[in-house]
Amino acid sequence: MKIRSLSLTDWRSYRSVEVSFGDGLTAVVGENGHGKTNLIESIAWMSGAGSFRGAPDDALVRLGAEAAVIRSTIEADDGREQLVEIEIPRVGRNRIQINRQRVNRASDLLGVVQVTVFSPDDLELIKGGPSLRRGWIDAAVAARHPRDTALRGEVERVLKQRNALLRSAHGRLDADAEFTLEVWDAKLADVGERLRAARRAILDDMAPILATAYDAVAQQAAMVECHYESSWSGPLAEALLTSRDLDVRRGVTTVGPHRDEIHVTIAGAPARTHASQGEQRSLALALRLAADGVIRAIGVAEPVLLLDDVFSELDPNRAAALLEALPGGQRILTTATGLPSAARPDHVIRVHDSTLTLEAP
Repeated sequence: MKIRSLSLTDWRSYRSVEVSFGDGLTAVVGENGHGKTNLIESIAWMSGAGSFRGAPDDALVRLGAEAAVIRSTIEADDGREQLVEIEIPRVGRNRIQINRQRVNRASDLLGVVQVTVFSPDDLELIKGGPSLRRGWIDAAVAARHPRDTALRGEVERVLKQRNALLRSAHGRLDADAEFTLEVWDAKLADVGERLRAARRAILDDMAPILATAYDAVAQQAAMVECHYESSWSGPLAEALLTSRDLDVRRGVTTVGPHRDEIHVTIAGAPARTHASQGEQRSLALALRLAADGVIRAIGVAEPVLLLDDVFSELDPNRAAALLEALPGGQRILTTATGLPSAARPDHVIRVHDSTLTLEAP
């Protein structure tokens, strides 16, 4: 797929702007703080995943404005064009239309817009806590099979209800609370098992892509692996029953997919503690490339690659290797420090004070 046109109104720092994107590589160039990341953040938001910077929706509305608006023409891989229109009010529910037809969920955008985002914060996929790696794998699960988009949301909904019940019990269940807890246990066992299975399946499919991607970016061979560690063994329904007394005492659910971990290792050692900074950066890039690869492998869509100032964090050799490892299709990168020598952009957009100017490459 390709982004053909993009119009923003009261989005972040942009009062009103329109821009068109061509095929191949587009470089968005400008000093820090002038709106480069804001621009590609709007493209990423259209994929239904929200802000890749972790911002709440009301922070996306320009100061002094009531709502942010995104309009974009998307060209599918088969050449069909679709119009995406999004209104994000400062207060109230978002309004989303695809080809002038209202949709109720941002997840419906997944079937229209596919993106893979690379950012300097990706290093936290290696160095940070388990929730970041769970978020990474769940995003890949949803992107590959949109029918699985609701799995994580359903797990979170059930957990919220179950934990509220556990807290209200104050360490002791009466008959009514125990009956209600059994209902939530059954729901969590069902959706939790399905989410874990989807995570494991996509990790298995990623394995060869991850190894190849790391070798390409790091420019050296290494044994890179991801291992899924579940917080329970056997059926989840039995594990929830076994942990019930502990959960009641603590007022929180102690087993389930929300407690699972994905261990990234290099040469058999934990990358979080044993890999060098350069190895960790290469691993983070390889994780993004692997997730992108499994999406492309099913042939449903060719994601747009969004690279937000990642080259400033890489030495020249790794920057050149990443450019070489990137798959084809539409790629949009931002930079404040200049392009890597190996980059040959087809289009250059200059950003200054949230004003865009098309320049010759």
